[in-house]
Amino acid sequence: MKAYRMLTGIDDSAFCHKVTEALNKGWSLHGDPVYAFDPVAAQMRCGQAVVKEVPDQDYDPAVRLGTL
Repeated sequence: MKAYRMLTGIDDSAFCHKVTEALNKGWSLHGDPVYAFDPVAAQMRCGQAVVKEVPDQDYDPAVRLGTL
């Protein structure tokens, strides 16, 4: 199975740690990061897609992708 996650958050060090943790758990970056200004919160928000090959597992919508 190929798993996909979209990591999002405020553009701060916590977001960078979230992406770094995913990379260290075997996820790979997928595409470019995205940035957008949230006018309500007056903050920049960012997102990064990540993918991971999970052998010997079939896709099931009940799979918790964050635990792979």
